[in-house]
This record gives sequence, structure tokens and C-alpha cells, in this order.
Amino acid sequence: MKFLKSVVGKLWMTIIGLVALVLLINSLLLSRFIDTNLISPKDQERTLQEMARKISAEIPRHRELPYYVVLVNEILGAQEAGLIVYDASLNPVQQDTQAGLEGSNFFGEKELRDALVGLEQFSQYEAPDGKEYLAYAVPIRETAGSAAPPEGVAVVYQKKIALNYIQQYYTKLFAIAVVIGFLLTTFFAFFLSTRITQPLLRLKRGADAITKGEYSIRQPVSSEDEIGELTKAFNLMAERLELTIQDLRHEKENLSGILRSMADAVVTVGADGRPILTNPHGEEVLRTWRSLDWESDGKGGLPEPLAALFEQAMTEQKEVTDKVHVLSSVWSVVIAPLYSNEPDGVRGAVAVLRDVTEEHRLDKLRKDFVANVSHELRTPISMLQGYSEALLDDIADSPEERKQIAQIIYDESLRMGRLVQDLLDLARMEAGHMEFKFDRLQVAKLLERIHRKFAVYGKDNQVRLQLEVPDEPMSLERADEDRLEQVFTNLLDNAIRHTPEGKTIRLSASPATLNGVPAVRFEVADEGHGIPPEDLPFVFERFYKADKARTRGSSGTGLGLSIVKNIVESHGGTVSVSSTPSVGTTFTVILPGRT
Repeated sequence: MKFLKSVVGKLWMTIIGLVALVLLINSLLLSRFIDTNLISPKDQERTLQEMARKISAEIPRHRELPYYVVLVNEILGAQEAGLIVYDASLNPVQQDTQAGLEGSNFFGEKELRDALVGLEQFSQYEAPDGKEYLAYAVPIRETAGSAAPPEGVAVVYQKKIALNYIQQYYTKLFAIAVVIGFLLTTFFAFFLSTRITQPLLRLKRGADAITKGEYSIRQPVSSEDEIGELTKAFNLMAERLELTIQDLRHEKENLSGILRSMADAVVTVGADGRPILTNPHGEEVLRTWRSLDWESDGKGGLPEPLAALFEQAMTEQKEVTDKVHVLSSVWSVVIAPLYSNEPDGVRGAVAVLRDVTEEHRLDKLRKDFVANVSHELRTPISMLQGYSEALLDDIADSPEERKQIAQIIYDESLRMGRLVQDLLDLARMEAGHMEFKFDRLQVAKLLERIHRKFAVYGKDNQVRLQLEVPDEPMSLERADEDRLEQVFTNLLDNAIRHTPEGKTIRLSASPATLNGVPAVRFEVADEGHGIPPEDLPFVFERFYKADKARTRGSSGTGLGLSIVKNIVESHGGTVSVSSTPSVGTTFTVILPGRT
């Protein structure tokens, strides 16, 4: 069955059908020809009967009967026929001696007598050699139509025409033609298979190889006909397809490389809301967000925030941008629909997620910075303006009051000057424009000077300042003494302002290591109220103040710890803070370069 469905089978069946049709038409025409041009058995019988009647009518006219019979037999011998004549007594007068046949071979005495009384007789006879003969016995009358008794009987016989032989011959010929036609069609079918179907089969195998990804496959061109042109077209198609696949593969690799190198998370979503392509960052984000508990389940495999934005983008068929807050992070999400030529128009969407937590925090700090600067400057400016108006309006009556107002104006101007100077210093350090004078520095000498400087200040605030320095000498190979003094000045100033009366502040130095190299650890520990845990990550931000109710005075600008962090990092060190509410706070500074 599979063979008949193949091209070879169809060609074979087609050629066999054509040959069979031609042979059938030929057989019909030949049969028609035989029926038209050859004598049938009935025609032979009729002809033989007419011949017998004519011969019997001519016999009475020839007195030399033997001679006439011989002459007739010679004439009939060409047609494999003969004549036997009987007299009125049914004795043979003359008979054919060539075929060796006698009247008794055809008719018995009864048939001959019937013929003698005027009844024509017909008979068939098969000779011992297998030949068949037809014979007619007719009466011999003196005159045709005479009522007188017949004078004898004429028996005319003829070999039966072998139409069966002709039919058998043509049947055998037809069978031979069928066999030859079958063999020829089979030969030509397989010949055509070699010339036509084999190249087609090679093309099919090549197409199967291409479907499996073997784009380098090529087929030999074995002819210059249509199949050869088809093979050339196939090779050209395969070549261009290979180049196209290579270009697509390169583009895919480039796109994949770009997606992998992107810091943003990229997620491609199908129309059913299920992610179909993500980069590593996108996979990590989806895995993290899926592990969270949302109020409602998202569509497909998307977490709830992305699912809502995806639905909006698919419904409105336009780009959707929003910010999503997940835990303590802020994400900027852009979802753009992917259009197609299908009736619905959209086949999915691509989402780009960027972690903007730092930008959000910086933006908040910027806003807080502007608000704090405005607030910090507005207070001294308002006081300067108010007390200046008081002097201009002569509100102060006595010199002591005017002196007091002038002192307030002076103090506020100093405070505003410190604020401006701190802002300038911080801006220079962050921009890298601050100049440092690095030199070798003895740690004990620096701390003793700072201790003497703040001991009196602490005594005035009823806070004891304790210095702890080891006996072994310690030094910093690369340090700016003035800037480090500014660091500890800011730390101690904060500690004194935030430490209740009667408590102790400890300033200490000890050996340590930083990144595997010798270093010095400095600690400023107070016994104040401490810093709440939620405020600890932000204490080094500009203008950040934790609990303003715990400050002793209002002289702080909120920039001291930011300046401390920048100076320490400029020295290649680190600064950290630890605090326990109601116990105290410890600032730790580690600087490299201990000897």
C-alpha cells in the first residue's frame, strides 16, 4: 500500500493503465476486424449450402460427369473442400480422392435417402487427424424446380474454418503483449524512479535534515531539467536559510548577552500572563516576589503587582509605567505590549523592572536636604531679622539689653557661618576637591590634645571624659591631623550634647587590623539615651536627626556625622555605630597604618 502511494508506484500504475487501455482498444478493434472480414461458422455453413445447391444444379448439364466432378474437386481443393456424387441407387458415381473422405464419413444411408427424396441434409465430421468438416447433401434434379424424382445426391464438404485457433492465437498474442507491457512499464517505472524520484527523494531527505537543524545540507545537481532547476532552488533556499538562521542566532546571542548584562530585570510575558523569557535578574526578582504573601494571586506566573500592571497594559494596549513598593525596596516598572498581526493585536508584553530604591532614597534625602537647609537657615535668619528690627526700633532700653541682643545676633551669625562652612566642606569632600595634608601622626599625642580640649567643655556640662590609650606607641603613616581632629571634635561634641549629666564618655584607641593590614581602632562611647534601631542606618546622612527631643541644645547642623564619614573614608578607613537604647552609643573609627 505504501508503494502504491509513492511516486514510483503512481507512475507504474499510470503506465500499466495506459498500456492496458491501449491493449484493450486494440483487442476491440481486432475483434471487430475479425467479425467483419473473416467468415464465421454460420456464414461458412450458408456458403457451403449455396455452393452445394449450385453444383447439384450444374451436374445434369454435364454429360461427362466424372470429368466434371474432378474439375470441381480441383477447384474446391483450393478451399479445402470436395464433392461426392451418388446416383439414384445411392451408389457413389465419383468422389474426391485427395482428402481420402467418403460420403459415409458424413451421412448414413438414412440421411442420404432423405436427401434423395428432396430433403437437404447437414452434417459435421471430425477426421482422425483432428480436422473438422462441414457437409451438405442436396438432391440432383434434371431441371431446377422439376417435380420429377431426383436423379441422385451431391455431397459437398469443406474443412471447417478454425476461428477458435485465430482467437486462441490472438489471445496468446494479447497475453504476450500484456506481459511485455508489464515488464516494460516496470522497467520504465524504475528508470523514471532513478531519473526523477531519486532526486526528489534526496530533496525530501534534505528537507528532513533541514527540519532537524542541519542547514548546511546540499544536494548534487544531476540534470539540467526541471528537477535540476528544483535542486538548484533547494540548494539556494538552504544556503539563504542557513545564513538567515546564523544571523538570527547571532542576533539571539547578542540579545541574550545584552539581557544577561543588563542590571535591570527583563521579563517577557505571553498573552496568558505566564513568563516565557527572563534574564537572570528578572528570574531572581520573580523568584523573590513569588515567595512573598500577597493579598491576591497574580495571573499566570506573575506576582500580584506585575499582574495588575500587565492586565492594564493588555487592556489599554499601551505602555504602562508605575512604581512598586516591595518590602523596603522601590521598583520602577515599565510594561509595553507586544503587537502582532493576529486579530486580537497583542501577543504579550515585556516588562522592565529597575531597582530605584537608592534613587528613591537619594531623592528623599535631596528633598529632606532642601527642607533642612531651609529650616536651618530660616531660624538664624529670622532671629537676625527680629533682633535687628528690635535694635532699629529702640526696643532695648538699657545698654545691657542691647548688648544681649547683639550677642544673640552674633551667636546666630556664627551658627549660620558654621552651617555654610560645613556645607562647603561636605560638598568639596564629596566632589573630591578637599585638600588633605597627609603626614605621619602619633595617635597618643592627637588624642591627648583632643581630651584636654573637651575636658573643660564636658566638666561644664557635668559629663566626665575618660581617655584610654595603650602604653605601646601607635602611629598613622598617612593622616591629616587637622581633619582627624575635626572627626573627633564632631563625635565628642555629639556625645556631650546627647549624654545626661553625671555620665561618662570614653575616648579610646587600640590596635586592630583592616583588610589584613595593621590599623588603629578609635572609639567614642557615651552613656546617653542611645539611638533607635530604625534610625541607625541613616545617622551618617546629611541633616538626619534621630530623636530631636534628646538633644541638649539646638546648635547642631545635622552635617557633623556626614563630614566624619567623608574624612574617614578619604583616609581609607571605616566608621560605624552601635547603640542600645537607654544604655549608650559607640562610634568606631578604624584607620590603617599602625606601627
